[in-house]
Amino acid sequence: MNINKIHHIAIICSNYEASKSFYTNILGFKVLNEVFREERNSYKLDLMINETYQIELFSFPNPPMRPSQPEAVGLRHLAFDVPNIMEAVEELTQKGIIPEPIRIDPHTGKRFTFFQDPDGLPLELYEA
Repeated sequence: MNINKIHHIAIICSNYEASKSFYTNILGFKVLNEVFREERNSYKLDLMINETYQIELFSFPNPPMRPSQPEAVGLRHLAFDVPNIMEAVEELTQKGIIPEPIRIDPHTGKRFTFFQDPDGLPLELYEA
C-alpha cells in the first residue's frame, strides 16, 4: 500500500450554520464546494486549509452525539499546525473562543493548546 497523505477529514455537525460559521469565520477555512443533498436532507461542505488539506463538514437530521471527554474510544482530537501559538490563541480569543492554557509537549518541547468546535469536538493548535 502506498499512502501519500491524509486526503480529508469528515466531521458531522449538529447545527450546520453554526459549524459552517465556526470553520469559515473563526478558523478561516475556505469553502471549496457546498452541496445540499436533498435525498439525505444533508449538507456537505468541502473546506480547504491553505490549499492543501480538506475537511468535509456534513449535516444530518438528528445525528447521535459521540462521547469525547475525557478519553473516549475513537478519534481523540484534530490538530492544526500553527507557526505562532500565541498569535493563534490571541486571534481565537478575540473571536470569542477561549482555549485551554498553553502546555509544552514533554517529548518535543513544542507548545500546544486545545479548544472546541460548536459540537464540543476537541481541536488542537500545535506550534510548528
